Amino acid sequence: MKLKNVLIVAEDLERSIAFYQELFGLRVILDQDGNVIMTEGLVLQDRAIWEQFTGKKVVPENHSSELYFEEPDIEAFAERLERYPEPVRYVNRLMEHSWGQKVIRFYDPSGNLIEVGTPM
Repeated sequence: MKLKNVLIVAEDLERSIAFYQELFGLRVILDQDGNVIMTEGLVLQDRAIWEQFTGKKVVPENHSSELYFEEPDIEAFAERLERYPEPVRYVNRLMEHSWGQKVIRFYDPSGNLIEVGTPM
């Protein structure tokens, strides 16, 4: 068995697609009417579809998981975040852990937690 994809819920698919394309360089591989497969194994699913399938309400900013990306030039990435046309909601701005790794944590437009860190 292997892990094929990671699926996250999107409040607004077009807004989320633009976010992941512009900030992370991901591309759409397949768009199936409410389910969008992007490069790097990320799948976006429309919130209404998720709630219909699960029978549960989505809880944005629930802090139970995060998407983790690595970026060697994290200062340039932090600047890109600051210039993004929509306001970014931060958990923590660029900081350095005691072990030397620099990280930044923030939410995507749907409230999914993202961490970007320098490679270890």
